[in-house]
Amino acid sequence: MKLFFLSLALIAGQMNTLQPKPVVHLRPNQNLIDTGFGGKLLELTNPPSTVRLPIHPEKVDDEGNPWCIDVKNLGPGAAMVTGKMEFRVEVRTGQTVHICSNGRGYSLNPGGSQ
Repeated sequence: MKLFFLSLALIAGQMNTLQPKPVVHLRPNQNLIDTGFGGKLLELTNPPSTVRLPIHPEKVDDEGNPWCIDVKNLGPGAAMVTGKMEFRVEVRTGQTVHICSNGRGYSLNPGGSQ
């Protein structure tokens, strides 16, 4: 019986690590991604044509992990995500991109879906 409860506790603990990223949204009539969105999934609904990453790229998020964000465009229409150092990426409807910062600029990283 103890083995059953131990196994159950281990499985439950692993399930918590499989939870999806917290979902965030832009404020109405805003096109600036908040630095606090690092480590989260930003869902764009009726996105503005241009969405701006934080002006001063963060190196780590609130959890101490490298600052990255997933941007998912639910549409309709494409959105251009722009940032420091000439960073630009178009996010089409239904597409998710994974963007990371090194503290100086932004880069598109594997992890999103095309």
